[in-house]
Amino acid sequence: MALRRFIIERDIPKVGTFERDQLRQAAAKSNEVLRQLGPDIQWQESFVAADKTFCVYLAKDESVIRKHAEISGFPATKITEVAKTIDPTTERPA
Repeated sequence: MALRRFIIERDIPKVGTFERDQLRQAAAKSNEVLRQLGPDIQWQESFVAADKTFCVYLAKDESVIRKHAEISGFPATKITEVAKTIDPTTERPA
């Protein structure tokens, strides 16, 4: 089964003020849980804003993302599956 892409919005107060070491610890915790959950979920990247993060994950389904949130302690406030992607090159003919 192919993994699907999801955007996870996480409400984390003041996350934008976290120091590098705090972000490193958060990444280590997330990676630890990802190893426990196995190949059905992968973290691609996250964008940190003032009071939330927007994380890009590949996963078999939403339930494994919720399991990661439960075990890691990082909230999955909103999970949205990505239907398609576009970028500046999309205007070019196929």
